[in-house]
Amino acid sequence: MEESALKENSSVATDEEHDLNHGSMDSNLEIAQEEEQVRGILQVVSSTGNFWHNWDKLKSMLSFQLKLVLSEYPEAKMTTDQQNASLGETYSDLVKRLDEELHSFNEGPPFTLQRICEILLTARSIYPNLSKLALALEKNLLVTSTLTVCTNPYPQMMPNPEPEKASEEAQPQSNPIQNGVEPVVGDRDEIMTEVEEADIEDMTIDMDAFQEMVGSSEANSTVAGNS
Repeated sequence: MEESALKENSSVATDEEHDLNHGSMDSNLEIAQEEEQVRGILQVVSSTGNFWHNWDKLKSMLSFQLKLVLSEYPEAKMTTDQQNASLGETYSDLVKRLDEELHSFNEGPPFTLQRICEILLTARSIYPNLSKLALALEKNLLVTSTLTVCTNPYPQMMPNPEPEKASEEAQPQSNPIQNGVEPVVGDRDEIMTEVEEADIEDMTIDMDAFQEMVGSSEANSTVAGNS
């Protein structure tokens, strides 16, 4: 009886552990998908300088990306004393302050929205430490002018063509007949020979002119010496 009860309890514990692991995997997948979606939208804003989404929704995306980027810096894992020494404030106070500055825009995003998106997308490659990143973000958040939502169609991010297709499309353009240019009659080697011979003739003429100039200079020098 006891052995059966132990096996049953072990089975229940295993199922619970499996459910927890499965739930954790689902949660991580959802976070990864959300990160990808947010980055895609911010990339459009970064490349166009315009925005199409509801400002409150876009603001939430910016806040999400802001906290994510800040958390990737080593200062986020320092002790409170180390954070105060490095940042002049605690990490949590820094995040709260920047997030509040972002949420202070009620009517629309700051006119520096494009630059803010650029910073949040490439922060680690531009700013070596958190204090410099925070300074750049604060500079772009301490403005008063705002943007209005764009009424143009939302841009479609077209994928790059496959190399094979791109090569096939490029070939007709290189055809001289399709471009309206008549092909040059004659063998390519013959044409190159004519060009080389023309260069040699020009060089011969130049050498003759040079020798005449040298001869004239020497004659003038001799006359000057005799006088």
